[in-house]
Amino acid sequence: MSVLIVGTTALDSIKTPTKENPRLLGGSASHAAVAASFFSPVKLVGGVGEDFPKKYIQLYKKHGIDLAGLQILPGKTFHWSGEYEVNMNNRRTLATELGVIETFQPKLPDAYRASPFVLLGNIAPALQLSVLDQMQKPKFVVADSMDLWINIALTDLLKLLKRVDGFVLNDSEAELLTKEDNLFRALKKIHAFGPKYVIIKKGSHGSVLSGPTGNFICPAYPLHTVEDPTGAGDSFVGGLMGYLANARGSVEKNIRRAMVYGSVTASFCCEGFGLNATVKTTRKAIEQRVKELEKLTKF
Repeated sequence: MSVLIVGTTALDSIKTPTKENPRLLGGSASHAAVAASFFSPVKLVGGVGEDFPKKYIQLYKKHGIDLAGLQILPGKTFHWSGEYEVNMNNRRTLATELGVIETFQPKLPDAYRASPFVLLGNIAPALQLSVLDQMQKPKFVVADSMDLWINIALTDLLKLLKRVDGFVLNDSEAELLTKEDNLFRALKKIHAFGPKYVIIKKGSHGSVLSGPTGNFICPAYPLHTVEDPTGAGDSFVGGLMGYLANARGSVEKNIRRAMVYGSVTASFCCEGFGLNATVKTTRKAIEQRVKELEKLTKF
């Protein structure tokens, strides 16, 4: 089955203590779509400006991503610039130029409306809701979010959570949303908002799932060197959704293994700037790291 991915399509300028790379392909939809493409067909919905490089269109196509839902709009592409500290856990935004994303409205082609798996990447909750209004009874819907929307669009976010099957956020965002500093109490509160499945990301410490049959702790693949963690969270959930869309059986049966595949796919993202390392990997390399991670976690 295919997975429909909606989110930002951006140009990222990233600076670390050792390197700097301007105007790389980025955005939540870009990272998630490439990650998902290793496992299943992907339909991408996003908006870019007239300045969007053609080489990035070709990159999408190389990964078999359906671009019927990618709108090329008058104006400039969303551009984000950020700088990481030495430990790579902290970063600060240097500049944000919204460009066409400021007025972007997702429009689903007719062929997209029946997509069984839907990933609502990190965009405004009102836009995520508008996508659901255009869908025809999807099998499994997951939404990602961030602290910005918790702070300025909480009402829309809570409406969204009543309509999705799964919700993904990081540990600081979970605390902000629930006012709980205990992860497991936070998970319980988020379930009360509506989602059957809740995943809290903990960066290099992996992620935690809470679902109908209990909790699951998914480790991160151990890396000796991190070049750039930008997009790792989107790669994680993209890989997870891509794996689920292609797996036989129920979501409940497959979601834990899907998290492992998402974790491994995200590890490749961290080994290069932007999508530079992700696009060079292969399904074979992903499978090898999954086996290594299984060995590390068996006892």
